[in-house]
Amino acid sequence: MSAGSIVLVSGQVQAQEQKASEKKTRRVPTLRSKVYEQLARAQAEADDAGNVDEAISILKEVEDKSDSMNSYEKAMMYNFFGFIYYNDEQYDKALDSFEKVVDQQPIPEKFEMTTLFSLAQLHLMQGNFAKTIQFLDRWEGLHDGAIPPKNKVLKAQAYYQNKEYEKAADWISQAVREHEAEGMIPDEGWLILQRAVYYELKQPEKVKDVLVKLVKLFNEPKYWTQLAGMFGELGEERKQLAIMEAAYQQGYVESAADIFNLAQLYYYHRAPYKGALLMEQAMKDGVLEENLRNLKFLGQSWSLAKEQDKAIPVMMQAAELSDDGELDAQVAQILLNEERWEEAIASAERAIEKGDLRNPGLVYLVKGMALYNQGQYALALNELAEAEKHQKSRAMAQQWKQFVSSEKQSAERLAAELDAD
Repeated sequence: MSAGSIVLVSGQVQAQEQKASEKKTRRVPTLRSKVYEQLARAQAEADDAGNVDEAISILKEVEDKSDSMNSYEKAMMYNFFGFIYYNDEQYDKALDSFEKVVDQQPIPEKFEMTTLFSLAQLHLMQGNFAKTIQFLDRWEGLHDGAIPPKNKVLKAQAYYQNKEYEKAADWISQAVREHEAEGMIPDEGWLILQRAVYYELKQPEKVKDVLVKLVKLFNEPKYWTQLAGMFGELGEERKQLAIMEAAYQQGYVESAADIFNLAQLYYYHRAPYKGALLMEQAMKDGVLEENLRNLKFLGQSWSLAKEQDKAIPVMMQAAELSDDGELDAQVAQILLNEERWEEAIASAERAIEKGDLRNPGLVYLVKGMALYNQGQYALALNELAEAEKHQKSRAMAQQWKQFVSSEKQSAERLAAELDAD
């Protein structure tokens, strides 16, 4: 637990401490030696012989005579019960026993406070968050002076788990602030809790500030990528890219998700070449899968970087994995722009065959233009007629039809003149 390990002290040590630290303001009865000897015998049975059942049996014999015991002796007996149950991982019985400790009055104040804090920790561990808060409140009622940061963190944890985020934010912020004011570095777990609380409160600016601390103090890869994500959520994309680049340079961008995220940032910040190189290397290393999404984005990155020779084979590979013709249509257009007429026609035909196109008329238009450039005017006009049937491509198809028709007529006149000669 980030607020500190469970504070449990064995009955023997507890008894010795209490004798030395009883407060004069609280009159406490004496722990008689004959009672203590019985309790110590039970603890020895559990510790040395490892016989929990026998230890509990001895304690139950003592409990049968509890009418003749004073409050301090009863409290010590239940403390021994709790300690043995806890070590045997019987946590419900341990909690019940420790609660009986603080029910006995009067007992030494330090003994009571130590047990209350242990109860708070144990209840948190068991998911009893309201009881954690209850026992911490009782501890605070006995404590003189400032509340230690570890208590505040424990209370913040309980409020957080109980979904009382405003109260959790107040307590964890106090703990961190006071710790820092003493010139000390907050525990990493404290800052993680503070970040989680602010996240639940939908306060991204504060989440970002905590992550800045985590990056500076602990320099973990996950904090770099989380910080980059928060800058993105805040709309500060340039800072997001800068943080991700810094993380990449330190070798912190290793997962497929982080690599793809960085490649996207490069793409949207007009640095697609960097993103394409990053993705290509990750695929070679086997970190990034050569699936439809990744290949499609890699192809788009190469294309935006004006590296069409690299974009085309990747886009073709992606198109093979796609059930619809959309990627084939994009490849056809790139091939047309590269004046690779035959390949453009083939890609357009694959797109038409697969179907499910957002703009089917454009594919017919591309095919018609490629056929025209091959001098196949009649076939080109057929494709342009198909393109004309679709609203999005109608105007351009009509313009191209006029142009191709004119070119066809010119070619036919020229051919006729040559035949006449």
